[in-house]
Amino acid sequence: MNDIIIWFDFGGVLSPPINTLFDIYFEKTGIPPEILKEAMEKVASDMGLEMLSPIENALISEREWGVKLEEYINSAYTEIDTSQADFKMFGKQWFGNVEPNIRMIEEFKRLKNCGVTVGILTNNVIEWESHWRNMVGLDDVADFIVDSSKEKRRKPEPEFYYLAERYSGRSGDKCVLIDDLIVNCKSAENRGWKTVNFINNDQAISELRSLIRI
Repeated sequence: MNDIIIWFDFGGVLSPPINTLFDIYFEKTGIPPEILKEAMEKVASDMGLEMLSPIENALISEREWGVKLEEYINSAYTEIDTSQADFKMFGKQWFGNVEPNIRMIEEFKRLKNCGVTVGILTNNVIEWESHWRNMVGLDDVADFIVDSSKEKRRKPEPEFYYLAERYSGRSGDKCVLIDDLIVNCKSAENRGWKTVNFINNDQAISELRSLIRI
């Protein structure tokens, strides 16, 4: 098993699902999830990109992105009070008091203790790094952490998986990805990776253990 690497997604696998994070943010700020998502999609579409690509590929800063979100919401939804939202430091507020997925973090550690190479393959944001890494607490456990914002590539772009292979020294047939988005799994499979499409903890852990026989 030492030649296999298990790559864990962060958002939706090691952390709560993104829809849960939108709900938590609503509780903090009063901004409805559908309106926040619309603002994110508008900012991205103006750049010809998908919803979070501008910041996950580090094309603009968190502050610039936050200003654009706030301007759109204030313009399109004048009835929405945005005074409780700190858009310019979005990540700090987004991750504040959010608990990680303890079950998957325990599985991450269990695999490492069994001698399996483990990594995190994440679409993320430069300014959010300290928040999410402190939240999962795996810096001293993970063999590799590959972050889209540092590579300016993201899942499901094939180049991002190539970078993960190169950094880990593993070919695609030695890589396993656990990810909550089917599009990311399909792209990995196209490179010869094995995948587990995360739906819930029991299902993902069961599929993973059957796949790698540990």
